[in-house]
Amino acid sequence: MNQEVNSEKKEILVVDDELLIRDLLYDFLTSHGYIVRLAENGQKALEVIDKHNIQTALVDLKMPKMDGLQFTSILYEEKPHIPVIIMTAYPSMDSAIESIRKGVFDYIVKPFKMSNILDILVKAVKESKFRMEAGNSRNKNLADKAVK
Repeated sequence: MNQEVNSEKKEILVVDDELLIRDLLYDFLTSHGYIVRLAENGQKALEVIDKHNIQTALVDLKMPKMDGLQFTSILYEEKPHIPVIIMTAYPSMDSAIESIRKGVFDYIVKPFKMSNILDILVKAVKESKFRMEAGNSRNKNLADKAVK
């Protein structure tokens, strides 16, 4: 078990329209010390993000109403510090390229190895902390300039 993950609780959002995937990731990630929030679609995921301190999101690419890339675009407008990891059972060069253009943190293909998910999450949580600190530093600098 990764000590870094267990020393401080990290909140992860799992967004997938398949109950089996949500349950599998919930059980696995909670057993590794994560607080896991679940959503079955992009709209519900945005509601969860408003209520919780999410550090990273695992998001299915293909979902009804709002796909993973649409969700990513909206999320990055509101909370650019939250890295998004896209999951898909239907990989394509087009979706991989579009994911890169949208700024996703990683793009993984189902079925995936759970150990790979853990490795990616550790990096994504560090990235979230870095983005948050960079944003706070930038905001402080802007506030300091505004006061002068």
